[in-house]
Amino acid sequence: MFKNFLPKETDFFSMFEKAALNVNKSATLLLEMMEDLGVSEIKAKEIYEAEQEGDMLTHEVMRKLNKTFLTPVDREDIHALVCRIDDILDLIWASADRTVLFKLTTPMPEAIELSKTLLETTEFVTKAIRCLKDKKYSYIQEYCIEINRLENRGDRIFREALARLFDDIKDPILVIKWKEVYEHLEDANDTCEDVANILEGIVLKHA
Repeated sequence: MFKNFLPKETDFFSMFEKAALNVNKSATLLLEMMEDLGVSEIKAKEIYEAEQEGDMLTHEVMRKLNKTFLTPVDREDIHALVCRIDDILDLIWASADRTVLFKLTTPMPEAIELSKTLLETTEFVTKAIRCLKDKKYSYIQEYCIEINRLENRGDRIFREALARLFDDIKDPILVIKWKEVYEHLEDANDTCEDVANILEGIVLKHA
């Protein structure tokens, strides 16, 4: 009888997972775009739709957070986690948007490699977030190590991409365009590491 007077528990973990899966889907679309720039506009539109969905989900988490008295992890961690997941999505969209805006038509191997690394990283982010609900903290730590390793790989690819860009591309405008795309891809990888750091912080508090 008293159950009816208790607030319904918000399943933040499922919302985190939904947000992570949306990011992973967007990273898949971005890789498909970088491999075939002929479909840039189609893929960018799909990524934009996913980005809009991500914004709505983030707002929903914030709304629930403001109305929930007891949360499964610290409130500031919920806020930080959902915001950083959304930041990854924003950067994926920025990469896609600039690719279309700049009318880039020739695929760059480094852009493909950065996108592959980002996709792999988002897969580990999703796996780590799935483990939160079941408190599989040792798995989360392992996945976070992989995320950090992939972020280091992304850094290396980014440096090599810039070196090749300045050495091999003679058109300065094209250099500027690709440099901006590379920077968004690199920032997306870095933000995945930020998510891993938040998850490791949660593990330290609750393990």
